[in-house]
Amino acid sequence: MKQIKLSPERRQRLIEQVQTLFARDFDETLSSFRAGEIVDRMTALIGPGVYNQAVEDVRAHLQARLDDLNGEVFVDDPA
Repeated sequence: MKQIKLSPERRQRLIEQVQTLFARDFDETLSSFRAGEIVDRMTALIGPGVYNQAVEDVRAHLQARLDDLNGEVFVDDPA
């Protein structure tokens, strides 16, 4: 299975968001290390499913556009 990699900037933003979430909702202060572990584990746990769903959504969208193309391109042949 392909591992999902986050850019360092995106990973850092997620770490900060996890720290904010825990501080606000659970009144708990997380170190950058602990928040990073949560981000890494959640990315590994739910990342593939989210990625696969996104690929399927794009595939379905493109297929619908291709199906619509028949009505846009083909001309009725009176013969």
